[in-house]
Amino acid sequence: MSRFEGLRVLVVEDEPVVAMYLEDMLEALGCQTIGPASRLADGLALVESETLDAAILDINLGGERSTPIAEALRLRGVPFAFASGYGVAPEGFGEGVPMIEKPYREAQVAGALDQLLLG
Repeated sequence: MSRFEGLRVLVVEDEPVVAMYLEDMLEALGCQTIGPASRLADGLALVESETLDAAILDINLGGERSTPIAEALRLRGVPFAFASGYGVAPEGFGEGVPMIEKPYREAQVAGALDQLLLG
């Protein structure tokens, strides 16, 4: 049994193929994927309506920033990581927020989840 078994992880990613790849990776780790949300409004709606243990947020969602989703998660006490091909967290989120480099690698995703859950 995985240490991540049953963990409910919100996926916010605007590229369908990339989202499917991340979902497969999370499922292999034992997580239950919530989403994926490909737009800001969809991500915010899932934060409002779902019970979440953690989240992985693509920073750029088709020109929109995912930072409002991050703020909503922060208010609810849900830990999250950002994902980007650029490697830089949005302003105001650098300290203590894991950054997952794209393309996703299972070891990096697992490491970010460990960091989120163990603090």
